[in-house]
Amino acid sequence: MPVSSEIPRCVAIVGRPNVGKSRLFNRLVGKRISIVHDSPGVTRDLITEHVTDGDYLLMDTGGIGLFTTLTPKVIAEAVEEQVGFAINAAGVVLLVVDVNEGCVPLDLEIAAKLRRFGKKVLLVANKADNAARAANQADFFSLNLNDPILVSAEHGTGVPFLIEKIKTALGAESAAVATLPDAQPETERTRICLLGRPNVGKSSIGNKLLNSPRLIVSEVAGTTREPVRVLLDHTNADGSVWHFELVDTAGRRAAMRQDSLDFYSTLRSDALLAATDVVLLVIDALIGVTRIDKQLAGKILEVGAGLVVVVNKWDLALQRFSKKDEGIDGYENEPAFRREYSEVLRRELFFLPDSPVIFTSAHSGLNIEELLVTARAVYKCQRKEIPTARLNKVLQTLMERQPPRMVSGRRLKCYYAVQVSFKPLLIRMFCNSKERVESAYERYLAAGLRTALDVRGVPLALEFVGKPKDPERQFFLEQQLPTTNAHARTPSKKAKPTNTKSGPRERRSKGAPLKKTRPPKR
Repeated sequence: MPVSSEIPRCVAIVGRPNVGKSRLFNRLVGKRISIVHDSPGVTRDLITEHVTDGDYLLMDTGGIGLFTTLTPKVIAEAVEEQVGFAINAAGVVLLVVDVNEGCVPLDLEIAAKLRRFGKKVLLVANKADNAARAANQADFFSLNLNDPILVSAEHGTGVPFLIEKIKTALGAESAAVATLPDAQPETERTRICLLGRPNVGKSSIGNKLLNSPRLIVSEVAGTTREPVRVLLDHTNADGSVWHFELVDTAGRRAAMRQDSLDFYSTLRSDALLAATDVVLLVIDALIGVTRIDKQLAGKILEVGAGLVVVVNKWDLALQRFSKKDEGIDGYENEPAFRREYSEVLRRELFFLPDSPVIFTSAHSGLNIEELLVTARAVYKCQRKEIPTARLNKVLQTLMERQPPRMVSGRRLKCYYAVQVSFKPLLIRMFCNSKERVESAYERYLAAGLRTALDVRGVPLALEFVGKPKDPERQFFLEQQLPTTNAHARTPSKKAKPTNTKSGPRERRSKGAPLKKTRPPKR
């Protein structure tokens, strides 16, 4: 990673694995952002957040020296590179140690490394939950740093004193704002989120969009553990600048294969997904659409975000067709195969709101710029204000072209329609009775409105409001009904008609012979 100059009012939290850096980060920020887990090496990417109390940018880093059997070497080296970037960019460094375990050789190595950087270092002795543990602070005098600040990130003990120390080390607040690409996002930025299964290339696409190795990438599935937010400014050919906020999320696994760490990763991703404008659903071109992809697409539509389907690793298909006497059986060239692939994908994801499909490759950079262009177009469709007159005209045309079916002897009538929200794009329709709306006809109207209003990739919802019943009319109808009184005489039942024949009719059992009657004697 290229060496970066120091950023004003920037604080980095560093230390060896499992000393409580992420818990202290959440305590200083005031909300749960980093995942806290008992397993070492949970934090891998660089997590940043703006702290209002002191006006500084706080960075949470992975553990230094994370070379264990549970963490591959390539990931541990990438974590070390991220930590080096954070130390170089920060003006103040918080070295977190475990007061319960005392000073270990790895703490001495980290302290010596920080002295070579020449940074302001605050030694934070975490897990000082009681007086017995606090007595172990003398072990850290061998680090040749300042006196340790005893805190308990879990219970908040000593944290206010640490905040005052950080403010003193940073100096007085100035107008300078941290300019790290992960700083506090602006309100005008479009938030786009990379979502998909593990090892489909989400982080690789993010690095291509950022044009820097900001996100840790490896062939190990599940490299990304927690959502990473990065600001992205894209300059067009005409000189205009588009402002984005890119969110890289952890890969989604099947529910039966999730552990406790995957559970917390899903919670963090869902919280950011609810505030996302456009989602890039990344699919592996070699595997195609899976059950998890369908579930993720349904969740995206539930939150009302725009959706763009990204088919990654398409360079492998181009390589097959570029070689002579090779290719894919049944297809003459790559465009024919891409067209058939797109049709099959849309059949599998038939419930999508006509979302754009982009074939890209994070390895070769194929159609990477088109991702931002398409995401911007979908965002514009999402924020489109539909004139009420045009909306009602389109709706009238659709209902005249295909009238609704008769339900209970009456037909659905729509009197008026109006747009009420953007996310999701909600259209409220005032009709004679909402009970007469059939689901098939509702889908027909939604598809027709999406095509006529040109809102591709945006979930469109219809809300039917029935005609209110007149309370006065209901009152008079109740008055006209016959009322029952306790003293009123109940109507008598009608007497059954008697048999007018001369004699009673004898009943006989089935199959019994008729009795012979003799004439009366004279």
